[in-house]
Amino acid sequence: MKIMQTNRKQSSKAPNRKTISSLFLVGCLLSQIGCMQKISIISSAPPPVPPVQSEGSGQASKQLSPRTLASMELTEQGRILLERGRSDDAIRVLERAISIDSGNGRNYFYMAEAWLHKENKEQAKEFNRIAEIYLRDDPEWESRIIRQRDRIQVLPK
Repeated sequence: MKIMQTNRKQSSKAPNRKTISSLFLVGCLLSQIGCMQKISIISSAPPPVPPVQSEGSGQASKQLSPRTLASMELTEQGRILLERGRSDDAIRVLERAISIDSGNGRNYFYMAEAWLHKENKEQAKEFNRIAEIYLRDDPEWESRIIRQRDRIQVLPK
């Protein structure tokens, strides 16, 4: 009788083949689910943004901060909303972009554009002025700002 009890204790501690197979199968399934989630996250990520170039060096001097990247993403969303004629939505998005990175002159340019669409001359003029401060060293943006200023000037008061 004592021998039978000892065998039962040993067999209850040692997993049988069916238990091992079940655990292995569950482990494989869980690892596949984890990989699938990672793949879907990776595939939905935005394309990488190139690093900031230092003036005159041509070499990448530093990576963009997460705040700058978030602001740039919102700026792009605002630009798209403007293209679709949704000025009010663009203003809300661009306000968030400015609050995240107040040094991004493109936010102010597009904010001026949104107010220009709403025919609010004073707001458009102010945001155009701020955009000029931040983007004055960029010839492409400087010419855009001048053209935008000209369009603002012809708005009725």
